[in-house]
Amino acid sequence: MSYIHFDKTQLINLNYSLDREIIRTNRGGCYTSTTIIGCNTRKYHGLLVAPQPQIDEQLHVMLSTVHETVIQRGASFNLGISKFPGNYSPRGHKYLEDFSSEPIPKLTYRVGGVVLQKEIILDTNRDRVMIRYTLLEAHSPTKIQIKPFLAFRGYHHLCKANDQINKEFQKVPNGAKFQLYPHYTPLYLQLSKKNVFAPMPEWYYNFEYIMERERGYEYQEDLFYPGYFEFDIDKGESVIFSAGLIEADPSTRQRAFEKELARRVPRNNFENCLINSASQFIQKRDGKTHVIAGYPWFGWWGRDTFIATPGLTLTQGDKETFLAIMDTMVADLHGPLFPNVGSGVMRNLSSMDASLWFFWSLQQYIAFTGDKKTVKSRYLEKMKGIIDGYRLGTDYNIHMLENGLIYGGEEGLALTWMDAVNSDGPVTPRMGCPVEINALWYNALCFYHELTGDEEVKSTADRVKKTFNEVFWDEERGYLADYVDGFYKDWSVRPNMIFATSLPHSPLEESQMDSILEIVRSKLLTNRGLRSLAPDDPGYKGYYHGNQFTRDQAYHNGTVWVWLLGNFVEGYLKLHGKSGKRFVEKIIESFDGVMTQYGVGTVAEIYDGDPPHRPKGAISQAWSIGELLRIMYLVKKV
Repeated sequence: MSYIHFDKTQLINLNYSLDREIIRTNRGGCYTSTTIIGCNTRKYHGLLVAPQPQIDEQLHVMLSTVHETVIQRGASFNLGISKFPGNYSPRGHKYLEDFSSEPIPKLTYRVGGVVLQKEIILDTNRDRVMIRYTLLEAHSPTKIQIKPFLAFRGYHHLCKANDQINKEFQKVPNGAKFQLYPHYTPLYLQLSKKNVFAPMPEWYYNFEYIMERERGYEYQEDLFYPGYFEFDIDKGESVIFSAGLIEADPSTRQRAFEKELARRVPRNNFENCLINSASQFIQKRDGKTHVIAGYPWFGWWGRDTFIATPGLTLTQGDKETFLAIMDTMVADLHGPLFPNVGSGVMRNLSSMDASLWFFWSLQQYIAFTGDKKTVKSRYLEKMKGIIDGYRLGTDYNIHMLENGLIYGGEEGLALTWMDAVNSDGPVTPRMGCPVEINALWYNALCFYHELTGDEEVKSTADRVKKTFNEVFWDEERGYLADYVDGFYKDWSVRPNMIFATSLPHSPLEESQMDSILEIVRSKLLTNRGLRSLAPDDPGYKGYYHGNQFTRDQAYHNGTVWVWLLGNFVEGYLKLHGKSGKRFVEKIIESFDGVMTQYGVGTVAEIYDGDPPHRPKGAISQAWSIGELLRIMYLVKKV
């Protein structure tokens, strides 16, 4: 039995199958994603979702889904499945006999004497998805029809029937080219063998996406059906259907499919699943290398990039990609601030901590490679600019107080990683001096002094260390305030204090770290990460569900975050060494079952605060994967 396996008897159970999603990305930022039975439940699902840089910085759903029909002895059997108001149609999942995801998604259908296998693979370097159909069994002549449904729309939006669409097509080798709107890249639908394309242009109305309805968003869309492709297939024969943004050579599709198959990292254990998933967040396009924060709906985020990149790259010995990512990010540095999200003219700079995580990321590079020279030659000037900018003051009221601490925030904004904002304003308002910002600030000052010997910076660091303890620490409580604003101190038990225990340079004594880690372990630690607020707090929300307003209320008020484990484990191992190794190994082992849940072969963004800690949010998150890989590295190092 393979590491990732499913209960075959449950595949036709929609409650089982629709909760499990597949995601595969490529280096150009393209992805394919749907449920394990091929029924789209999100507006973000699609067989080919690709960038359209001539339109905007977003991804666009080009090919939403395909419905296949097996024809034998004049009888037709529809294998596809989509949700429409009141029903699923067709109900092809009832023919599904098996699903496996190793090394790629493979669905096996049985219709009478016909056994048809369907495999899906995404081209690593091109905006193209390929589906291979193999007829394993057949007792009489068999035909297959492939019915594509096109969207041509941004992945945050939905498609509606309209008169502006271009219903025409152009013939290309073994297929057809479609360009529904003039500003879009054409979509090439081709097969590896000769076929008949029967044009039947029409709209299909009211495809429903149940996950969007659950999340409180608009959930119905119309898709364009251009017609169907039909071909004969013999027993033992494989035929490949290709959908891409550049024309393919049909004669090379079989070789191209096998070549892609050989690239896959075998997902035969938990660590290899993480390694396989890690590579899918790295986007290389137009000479830039970015980290996509999560799939299916995130773009690139500054904070997430600096936290995730060491685990995604350095744990695999890939320092070249690490440096390429840092160089791409540095090009977007604006004064002392990195973008919170986006790039260039589309960037948003409202992040108080992204620039400070940049220092931490470089420290990780040195820890993994021992290469201080590259850090000093490439990034020292940028580091100095960030320190000076924070000292003198910059956007969003971010500035250094006379006591050396960093203060930041404006009404209506959330500048830390706890950044949910709804119609009432920030859900977790932390304007003032947040504890993790100042732990990161102290660490950045010490690191810069370590590289340069700058005594003025060291003097500031010494002042910050003294003030940090005076302002944040409470001996009776045995932990740190979450944030301080003037005379007000917030004593909510949140995970933000753990960074003061894990960073390479900490302003705390070991006894303080030990006390903090014990409180975090007893109140926040779960088998999926750290809660964002202690359960005994009146503001605690144990379940992440409902519309956006309701979900935002829970997002940082109890919801479990995987990425926080990295710093918790690092602080724990710093303090306990070998004696803490088995404790950490048990944390890793507790994740073993997640690879067959939610996002298959990957790890979710968040989990419910209350047991059984169900997966929520994005189905695959960069810093969840990156920090789990880094934890495994830290354990091996011990």
